[in-house]
Amino acid sequence: MKVLGFAMVAAALVAVPAAAKEITVKMLNVGTDKTPMVFEPAFVKAAPGDTVKFVATNPGHNAQTIAGFLPAGEAEQKGAMGKTFVLKVTKPGLYGIKCLPHQSMGMVALVQVGNGPSANLAAAKAVKLPPLATKRMATYLAKAK
Repeated sequence: MKVLGFAMVAAALVAVPAAAKEITVKMLNVGTDKTPMVFEPAFVKAAPGDTVKFVATNPGHNAQTIAGFLPAGEAEQKGAMGKTFVLKVTKPGLYGIKCLPHQSMGMVALVQVGNGPSANLAAAKAVKLPPLATKRMATYLAKAK
């Protein structure tokens, strides 16, 4: 009888999915390493079902997805200026993020959902970004494995 009870408890624990987590990213004028106009952290690993919350630290920033830099079937999303933007990631792949007014200053971020290699890696690398954003994004893409 004890074995049956243990088996039922074990089965119940296995059936419970892992809890989704919330990851916070700050939108900053200056990062902790003194880099101007950054998301911190700028590279995030997440799991399907997680939420990535981009917190505006002043009214001059927003966060939004980058066209063509999303897993297949994901719609573009745009946060309001000076407001927190919540990205619920549902599909494995790479999600490119930008601050619209500061993208030319390199203010971009990358969210990798699931374990790589990501199916949209080639498409992500082909997206045209301003020069400084391209340089920063290349660093983040190199971390996506």
